[in-house]
Amino acid sequence: MRAMGMALAGLTLLLGTGASAQAVLPRAVSDADYVETNAAEAELGRLLFYDPILSGNRNIACATCHHPRFATSDGLSLGLGEGGVGLGPERHITAEDTPEQRIPRNATALFNLGAREFTVLFHDGRIEADPSRPGGIRTPMAEDMETGFSGVLSAQTMFPVLSPDEMAGHYSESDVSKAVRSGRITGEGGAWDIIAKRVAAIPDYAQRFDAVYPHVAEGAPIHFTDISNAIAAFVALEWRSDGSPFDAALRGETPLSGAAAEGAALFYGEAGCAACHSGPFLTDHDFHAMGAPQLGPGKAERFEHHARDEGRMRVTGREEDRFAFRTPSLRNVAKTGPWGHAGGHDDLASFLSDHAERAGGLGHYARHVVLPELPKTKPDWAVMNDPLEVQALVAAAGPGTALSAGEIAALLAFVDTLTDPAALAGRLGVPEAVPSGLPVDR
Repeated sequence: MRAMGMALAGLTLLLGTGASAQAVLPRAVSDADYVETNAAEAELGRLLFYDPILSGNRNIACATCHHPRFATSDGLSLGLGEGGVGLGPERHITAEDTPEQRIPRNATALFNLGAREFTVLFHDGRIEADPSRPGGIRTPMAEDMETGFSGVLSAQTMFPVLSPDEMAGHYSESDVSKAVRSGRITGEGGAWDIIAKRVAAIPDYAQRFDAVYPHVAEGAPIHFTDISNAIAAFVALEWRSDGSPFDAALRGETPLSGAAAEGAALFYGEAGCAACHSGPFLTDHDFHAMGAPQLGPGKAERFEHHARDEGRMRVTGREEDRFAFRTPSLRNVAKTGPWGHAGGHDDLASFLSDHAERAGGLGHYARHVVLPELPKTKPDWAVMNDPLEVQALVAAAGPGTALSAGEIAALLAFVDTLTDPAALAGRLGVPEAVPSGLPVDR
């Protein structure tokens, strides 16, 4: 009876023209929500995004973990960065260069990051717009953070190149990894400077930077912020996503109906999803402890032996932020699995059920994940095998709502309406080649 009632409510909600119907749904997305992009800058960023030249060992590109084949993620619960071979679920290790550990968190999707309201990024929000800072951005580098980034999206793109497990490489493997290990990030001879000089030494890139950035054309050297800004422009253009059936319904063009309308009514009503997934991009940009399962190495320093990930608390130091993670936007979410900050679910229906129950979902969590083999590292299930660690996750999450199989099916139908084929395909696409001549992940 409840499902039938919600179905009728959903049809009224999405078809009605009254004030109450308009108040429940978010407004439609428009051009004003997005930063403007320059075509030449975006094309330059496209080449850099797919070029392994930015990684310490010249073997990993941004696209390796954020590929359009996998809806701008990598199709893995937890990725394999430096030392991995292949793309997506086929990525694997070799005896020649085995990764030290998995990347601790699931690779986030890149849709709509060019929207102006996205001012906090990463699962724990460690990069955030902050007008009080000299460069307008708060990052883990604090006062050492250089200025010149176009925004938080630009700043975000350059941090993976500093991570030994993602792109920098380990210990003495490359000039970049040596600089990172010794703490030399900014300034002459720092990791970012090394990468910028690599790029500047390639004539095609040098010409393109001259054409895009006047200060480079006037004789200034290519700086790592120029590289980062170009990549941000590409991401903003390539994966803008506002052409889904949901967007058409918000614009009053084609209303949702049937199971999708029923799911929308649940989402914005009794299921309570919109309490966090609010606004035109279906996120409140805030942090919540939802009882997501924890797997993999966790966020620990090399000298620490635990495998937990305390999320937002690592940034703020506040106990109330323990195990809280940023609310992701749900655009194209049906295609971006595995789901959860640690990729703990490879089935969206199971994720929705457990996510709605919060602490209750941990009680019947089934371990279905996508993890390439990686022996001789931290056990993947150290946290979930420890009753005290699980108890801490449960206590932080609190109670949720149990949904029926029919309600989950309706929510899945609604979630499918958030899929935008044009955004999934991308606007510029994967380049045939990059100026470095290095292989392109396709």
